[in-house]
Amino acid sequence: MIRKTIDETVYNARGGEGRVVFSHILTKEELMGHGNVYAKVTIKPHSSIGYHQHVGNTEPYYILSGKGIFTDNDGTKTEVGAGDVCVIKVGEHHGLENLTDDDLVMMALIINEG
Repeated sequence: MIRKTIDETVYNARGGEGRVVFSHILTKEELMGHGNVYAKVTIKPHSSIGYHQHVGNTEPYYILSGKGIFTDNDGTKTEVGAGDVCVIKVGEHHGLENLTDDDLVMMALIINEG
């Protein structure tokens, strides 16, 4: 089967600001219980994914392009850009902000715990 990604625009994602576009590569059903999200995620300029917790799953981010501010579990804020991997362990919190005038594009994969 060949198909296009399924685009979903979310406003105020996880309590964040502005607009985030999820280009779902696989749906939750196609992940067959192993995960919830596998998507290319575009955080539009001056938008964010709010600080939130992962219970029962983990979600690494891989930054493809743009720059952002990643908030880690301990509240530390770090600038991230292309090639950076943000690792979020089960039970941890995180968030990501795009404070620039350009898109921040990343891959996101939510994997369910064992």
